[in-house]
Amino acid sequence: MAEHKIYKMSFAKIYPLYIEKVEKKGRTKEEVDIIIRWLTGYSQEELEKHLARQSDLETFFKEAPSLNPSRTLIKGVICGVRVEEIEEDLMREIRYLDKLIDELARGKAMEKILRK
Repeated sequence: MAEHKIYKMSFAKIYPLYIEKVEKKGRTKEEVDIIIRWLTGYSQEELEKHLARQSDLETFFKEAPSLNPSRTLIKGVICGVRVEEIEEDLMREIRYLDKLIDELARGKAMEKILRK
């Protein structure tokens, strides 16, 4: 199977789009960072290093210190596909993050986004 182009996209190019999306809805960069750290286990410093290195999404998720076990509670549709039905592990991780950012932009409470 051919590798998806998104896997080689720089996380540093996608990150500002996440921030722009949530700021339009009155949310903050700090909340985006909280979500990313919750999902991946990165510290803020590690997150910033990946941004500076312009890591691609594959590397970003592959090097994640501790993917949150509660991420499997993320359900719903993103890009017309049910997240929980995505078979490719990396694509599912990317879509989990997309779904969490969408929930933040839609005004969902942070406790619910972080599946507490």
